[in-house]
Amino acid sequence: MTTMPDQPALSSRDALTGLADADHARSLLDRWCGAAAQDTRRVPVQAMMLGLGRFDTINLAYGETVGDSALVEVARRIRLMAEDEFEEGDWLVARAGGGQFLVAAREACSRERWQWLAEAMADAVAAPISIPGGTQAVRLWPRLALVRVLPGERSEHVLDRLASTLERAKDLPAARIAWAGHVHALPGHRSAELEADLLAALDRDEIEIAIQPQYSLASGCLVGGEALARWQHPTIGRIGAAALFAIAERADHVAHLSRHIAERSLAIAADWPAPLRLSLNVTPNDLATASFAREFAALVSESGFPPERLTLEITEHVLLTDLENAAEKLGRLAEGGMRIALDDFGGGFCNFGYLKLLPLDYLKLDRSMITGIVEDARDRAILRAIVAMADALKLKVIAEGIETEEQRAIVAEEGCELFQGFLRSPPVNAAEFAALAKAAVGKAGLPR
Repeated sequence: MTTMPDQPALSSRDALTGLADADHARSLLDRWCGAAAQDTRRVPVQAMMLGLGRFDTINLAYGETVGDSALVEVARRIRLMAEDEFEEGDWLVARAGGGQFLVAAREACSRERWQWLAEAMADAVAAPISIPGGTQAVRLWPRLALVRVLPGERSEHVLDRLASTLERAKDLPAARIAWAGHVHALPGHRSAELEADLLAALDRDEIEIAIQPQYSLASGCLVGGEALARWQHPTIGRIGAAALFAIAERADHVAHLSRHIAERSLAIAADWPAPLRLSLNVTPNDLATASFAREFAALVSESGFPPERLTLEITEHVLLTDLENAAEKLGRLAEGGMRIALDDFGGGFCNFGYLKLLPLDYLKLDRSMITGIVEDARDRAILRAIVAMADALKLKVIAEGIETEEQRAIVAEEGCELFQGFLRSPPVNAAEFAALAKAAVGKAGLPR
């Protein structure tokens, strides 16, 4: 069986969240640090530990079942951000125990970027988490400890430094980010500078659009791509979509950023041959805008890209604030020919009410639903049940995070329709995707 580098085996995963467990994290950190010590280039390793303040009160107020579900959702949010920010095989997300999570990466990363990723991680975790079976939501209050691993340092020392820094941070109510080694967090004026940089970058069209190719499981041919935003900041380095939107949120530029991404993505896709599809993500700010459906439909019309070839992807987080409002706006866009996908399905609370109320065409499985299907018969049984439910509702299923041929074969056998993942292609730039599309046309590979 082939596996992606450094991915934990089933026996090395946390039973609740599916993340790597503490033993795997220590082993991998030691391996990375040892490799860095022997490499003349010394690829740096950095780590952060996230702790959930007052988490015990969630268990007391709502019960352990809700507490466990909240931990699963926190794990999903952290993992999604890591996937978005780092190259495959160069990052680790693990549950360190209780309400603590470890994130580590081995790549050149400025101190400013590592701190901003921590800020974005904290924002993502602090967003409301819905309670199953009700209309309430809980909020968690994360703190993070950051460290740049020293040459030759062992994992136990790294984890001790992070844990002690996190413990000290509890005595600093106003600070949610702390650096190990008594290094102070970066001053606040840098936040304002980065927000100003973002506005300038939008004006100069410096936000890049990457495309994650999607393929048919039946034929193996290219069927479209999902648009992803990236920002190559001149001093901080690459900033992925999650951190990018966190910066925009602080600067009140979310609407501007979201429209910019949609405009650029539609312009890129306008040159794609039919019937290749474009998938765009919809944000909570989009759906909170009263005129969103009308303005977005006009934007698509102006771009010249056929609405029938456009898919809008939404997540549970987008739907938390006002489900009826979201359903109404998405319904109007669906009437105009656009398709709707519920993204990250299976990674959160799986509120099945969404399947009834929303005008859905696709279920897009969370990567956590795919990870164990080769090794664990229960994971495969869950996949089979979800596909059967989707089929009964006349919904197509998209599998993301496909990394091995074994995973691809299983999701095909179980009835999924489309897939994306590193097995076939990582996200590529617009020119590279155009080359993929041209090759597909040349081989008569595009579906009709």
